[in-house]
Amino acid sequence: MVAVNERAHARLDPLFARRPVRSAAYALFAAFLIFAATWVWFSAGLPSSQKLMAYQSALPTNVRGYDGDPIGTFARERRVELAYDEYPPLVVHAFLSAEDKTFFSHGGIDYPGLAGAVFDYGVKKATGGARARGGSTITQQVAKHLLGDDEYSVKRKVREAILAFRLESTLSKPQILEIYLNSIFLGRNAYGVQAASRAYFDKDVADLTLPEVAYLAVLPKAPSNYDPVRATEKALARRNYVLREMLANDYITQVQHDEAKASPLGTIRYGSNTRVHESGGYFMEEVRRELMKKYGEKAEDGPNSVYAGGLWVRSSMNPVMQDAAAEALREGLANFDGGRGWIDPKLSLDMDREWRGQLLATSLGTGFPDWSKAVVLDRSGGTATIGLPDGSTGSLPSSNAVQPKRGVGGAAFNFLRRGMVIIVKKVDTSSYALRSIPEIGGGMVAQEVRTGRVLAMQGGFDVIGSSYNRATQALRQPGSAFKPIVYETALENGLTPATILVDAPFCVYQGAGLGNKCFKNFDGKYSGPKTMRWGVEQSRNLMTVRAASQTGMSKVVATAEKLGVGKYDPYLAVALGAGDTTVLKLVNAYAILANGGRQVKPTLIDYIQDRFGKVIFRTDNRCEVMGNCSGPDWDGKAMPRPAERARQLLNPLAAYQMVHIMEGVIERGTATVLRDLGRPMFGKTGTTSGPTNVWFVGGTPEVVGGVYLGYDQPRSLGGAAQGGRLAAPVFKQFALKAFADMPPIPFIAPAGIRMVRIDRITGKRVFGTFPTTVDPKSAVIWEAFQPETEPRRTYRRSEDIASGSDAGGIGDATTAMVHQAPPHAKPKPKPKAAPDDFLQRQGGIY
Repeated sequence: MVAVNERAHARLDPLFARRPVRSAAYALFAAFLIFAATWVWFSAGLPSSQKLMAYQSALPTNVRGYDGDPIGTFARERRVELAYDEYPPLVVHAFLSAEDKTFFSHGGIDYPGLAGAVFDYGVKKATGGARARGGSTITQQVAKHLLGDDEYSVKRKVREAILAFRLESTLSKPQILEIYLNSIFLGRNAYGVQAASRAYFDKDVADLTLPEVAYLAVLPKAPSNYDPVRATEKALARRNYVLREMLANDYITQVQHDEAKASPLGTIRYGSNTRVHESGGYFMEEVRRELMKKYGEKAEDGPNSVYAGGLWVRSSMNPVMQDAAAEALREGLANFDGGRGWIDPKLSLDMDREWRGQLLATSLGTGFPDWSKAVVLDRSGGTATIGLPDGSTGSLPSSNAVQPKRGVGGAAFNFLRRGMVIIVKKVDTSSYALRSIPEIGGGMVAQEVRTGRVLAMQGGFDVIGSSYNRATQALRQPGSAFKPIVYETALENGLTPATILVDAPFCVYQGAGLGNKCFKNFDGKYSGPKTMRWGVEQSRNLMTVRAASQTGMSKVVATAEKLGVGKYDPYLAVALGAGDTTVLKLVNAYAILANGGRQVKPTLIDYIQDRFGKVIFRTDNRCEVMGNCSGPDWDGKAMPRPAERARQLLNPLAAYQMVHIMEGVIERGTATVLRDLGRPMFGKTGTTSGPTNVWFVGGTPEVVGGVYLGYDQPRSLGGAAQGGRLAAPVFKQFALKAFADMPPIPFIAPAGIRMVRIDRITGKRVFGTFPTTVDPKSAVIWEAFQPETEPRRTYRRSEDIASGSDAGGIGDATTAMVHQAPPHAKPKPKPKAAPDDFLQRQGGIY
């Protein structure tokens, strides 16, 4: 080494003794230092090789329904990721011809192209001209995408070049091209060729024709410049250029070129490729909120974020039931609101600009599929010309807008002005009628009894423009729909369906400063002593507060909290539904009753998979219970059901009794509008003071649903508003479609229940006569009792019956009969007609 060093010095020292050589060496060394420093400065913050190897593009979250069919996506960038081998060669050749014909031979930079771009940049900079032409390779375009920087500057181009070199040294050419084909923006909110193929042609990439592929290849430069509608000729010219390049590169033949050149663009209208039926606006919004809370929104929030993680979500939504719920609630809201006048949405467009894009961007939901938002283009004489979201126009005659403007009066047509956004309904080929969004709101939920899975959820008229979900967020008083919780508690504490409760004035002393608090029935009348069943079926308030007082309000509110309805103070007014709750909570409570008192919790998501298919969340614990959900010995058959492990929240016998009583609400009570559905159903209506809210909650042994209607700022719905008149018909319309394919299944009584024939009015036990299914108001019915609570047998002489002392009117004058009486009750004299005659004072309660 010493000898080598001496020989090197002997040869180089004479050269360095010359000043020109020495100056040149110093200059080269300084240039190297400047280059190195520049490289380090520009490359600061660029992705490392390790990050490039682990790169994952942002993918949308895909949501499927209960049966696995797609129902929607959460995406800010529409993208479908494919492997390089999944792209047909025709697609690869088209994009190489249009963007970078030397891609497979250069090292990341096309130096001739770069030199031309630099020269053009200098000329444009000196002359103050437009933006210089690009000279980027596909590798540089991938680098630009990874940087996420669209700044027009030398600094960005230098960083782009550095990252391009790093990409070429880290990834293979197919890997770089795969990122490019999956990430490039091609207009119509489509990122990647597969997404663009769907957006422009409603096809997968494998099904694209040569002219279609060539058109997509022109879009990376500037998608808006080659819009197939606004710039058809320009798009055709650029597409034909790509075809010429493909011919020059020997990717296609002359015949193929000529045939493709003669073809039209063939694109579809933007937004018309509804391959996946987007449904469940409020349901999907609730799913999105749960995912955001669990995983975050953006890629920076984690690998499984909603808008970048590529999650696959299996939801519990049943599309048929969801559509039925949405339609039924909208019809109910629109029918109630109809005739009250037109409401101005108070939205307008700048008519000095292009109106279609503004109209599309206007956040105004229309609910019904045959309703549409529109903009008034002109109003003259008796006709208004309107513009529609698809760019077409129509006419709105004054005869179709005669309703008065709400709160003002006068025909709505006279208030239309140019630029106003309105809601219209198509009535014939080009004629429309004026409509408005109902002012009243409401919410609806349907839930599977056995599992708690939410099958449908509608939180208002339309989620667009009103994301407030009244099914989960609106706290409302349920009124009489709360009463089953009172009676369930009473059944668990000694009362029976045949217990006699007095329907008479009831007051409670609240103290010296407040005096008496007196309750009353909805109709202001009294009916005297009646069975608990009768009180539930007819929704008698005074019987309910008596049952609550006898049972103890502390026990009632404890049951309400146990069922998840709410936490309330033990005031008697709560027994009549004065405590706030939501539709979802109350529906879940009814589902627990129908489930034999076993706990269920409402869920919207069954499980979640990451972008690779790994399950990262399950709502149930079946895999833990069964040990392994992906064993190698799986035989392909249906997955076995794990053992039931739900907590028993309620006495199952009392829960069945309550459901059995509420079947009577459908048969002969306040919800008889549902009786002709012809299937076993239970339920309860509700109407709050004012009335400000109307309710119905109930269902079948398989599905329980609930609905309420009311203004967001509570005010009276009108004196005629009742749950049986407004809410129950909405549920009926839902049930007609939702239950159409479901076989009628009876409610199954748990072991220990004793079915006894009684007179439904007096509660007395009956022998010798059987209930009939022909007349729902038959005097004799089967009643459910817990062991040793059914009425005792008492024998009476036949002459007593003949004399008319049998209040139930059952039997004849010659046959001795056995009647029931609650085992804990003493015989009471028959009350007089006047209510005051049977008031009873009991420790301050009247």
